[in-house]
Amino acid sequence: MANLKPIEIILILAVILLLFGAKRLPDAARGLGRSLRIFKSEVKAAQDDDGNSPPQQITATDDEVSSPTSNVTPPASQPNNTPGTGTNDR
Repeated sequence: MANLKPIEIILILAVILLLFGAKRLPDAARGLGRSLRIFKSEVKAAQDDDGNSPPQQITATDDEVSSPTSNVTPPASQPNNTPGTGTNDR
């Protein structure tokens, strides 16, 4: 922002007061404060979701590490009923 002199700041505040009016100005400021608070919390949540938080250490028990293939079951075979493969599709 450019270097604003005190007279320019007063002029800007006077224009804002004329636009919004004395009755609506506190409500506008309150709404702006709420919006900034919500924006700040959403930015913080997005940063946490993006992986900017410290990594968590994952530990495994000895049972999980010793035999990883013991829990693996082969996929069940299903009949192939696609047309044109030699099966009866009538």
